[in-house]
Amino acid sequence: MEDINLHFTGDFAAVGLANNLLAALIDNHIHHGNQLGLDVRRITWRRVLDVNDRALREIVVGLGGTANGVPREDGFDIVVASEVMAILCLASSLHDLRERLGRIVAGYRADNTPVLASDLKAHGAMAALLKTALAPNLVQTLENNPAFIHGGPFANIAHGCNSAIATRTALKLADYVVTEAGFGADLGAEKFVDIKCRKAGLAPCAAVIVATIRALKYHGGVELAELGKEDLAALDKGAVNLERHIDNVRNRFGLPCVVAINRRAEDSEREIQLLIDRIAPHGVRVIPATHYAQGGRGALEVAREVVRLAAGPNSFRFVYEDAATLWDKMKAIATQIYHATDITADTRVRAQIRALQEGGYGHYPVCVAKTQYSFSTDPKLRGAPSQHVVNIREVRLAAGAEFVIMICGDIMTMPGLPKVPAANSIDVDDNGRISGLF
Repeated sequence: MEDINLHFTGDFAAVGLANNLLAALIDNHIHHGNQLGLDVRRITWRRVLDVNDRALREIVVGLGGTANGVPREDGFDIVVASEVMAILCLASSLHDLRERLGRIVAGYRADNTPVLASDLKAHGAMAALLKTALAPNLVQTLENNPAFIHGGPFANIAHGCNSAIATRTALKLADYVVTEAGFGADLGAEKFVDIKCRKAGLAPCAAVIVATIRALKYHGGVELAELGKEDLAALDKGAVNLERHIDNVRNRFGLPCVVAINRRAEDSEREIQLLIDRIAPHGVRVIPATHYAQGGRGALEVAREVVRLAAGPNSFRFVYEDAATLWDKMKAIATQIYHATDITADTRVRAQIRALQEGGYGHYPVCVAKTQYSFSTDPKLRGAPSQHVVNIREVRLAAGAEFVIMICGDIMTMPGLPKVPAANSIDVDDNGRISGLF
């Protein structure tokens, strides 16, 4: 587990290198005469780093005289938010990877025409850096079951799914394949359906909604320090969050589902039973799972239910159609999945969306960057809020990944570290044994 979490595969490093190679080639091209006519005020490609560092969100590069390039505004995102990560996860082959990298829009000229990575002759070298990273990483569980770990775009700031290549490979090797779509069904599952399944031609048979008693009590109003105590009233109040996810999965995505409660030691039997009884009228089973403590044996009942659901019918569907406009796609997600009344954007953002629509990108799906703590864009709105409005703060084109990113609320594509970073607890002893990573 330590090796996996410390990037033994090197995939993240390769994504960061490929991303930053393009950034370096952009500045080098400008320094040597800018024959492509890039407008230095309209360069859209940002650098990335695999460390949360808020100080690098907005920076100025090229300072220190003519030998150091042309001064301009720039910034860093975290590696998982890089379009290169999305391309790695959506590419179907090495050829497709190279072609997608070539379609990346690095910036624009004064006449609003785009300058692509292929114009800078960057995509070949970027593909070379990613050649080995494109291969899925085969690992095994403690019980010797095979698992692919490949790619890592976070669902709150990116498209949130592992690679299509890994999923397709797994489908060739096993009777049942379970794939993760992280950071909430309103984010990860929606993007799995509307981006990954749409682009990769996948059609899931069933869904597992993973929840914890702890999280649902939080949505019922309990503060973090008190979540370990039994609180049936708060759990009953917070269960509306789970009900909203169930409604989305069944009635928006058209998939049968089971709720797996990732059981913790402090969860009481009364809390578990309350949740089972609360969800029963929806025709969905709630099954406590103890796989963290007991391995596969602790999730056996969940697995049996998945097999049963997968054998039955489903009406899998997307939230919106390809032909809808970018604005209408975003509105469909906000109103149908988040239960918002409307979406808003200032004049500048509306103009950007309109320009992308008119520029031939209107058939792309939409990737929403939003807080994972709420169905709204306000992390403090717990439970299942409705009647809220989703504001689009920023729009980014990911032409190689083939989607348009809508950044909503205060979400950052370069997060900051908390007051007490996890790094403070991590150490390694004289024998190389790592502690504090989990």
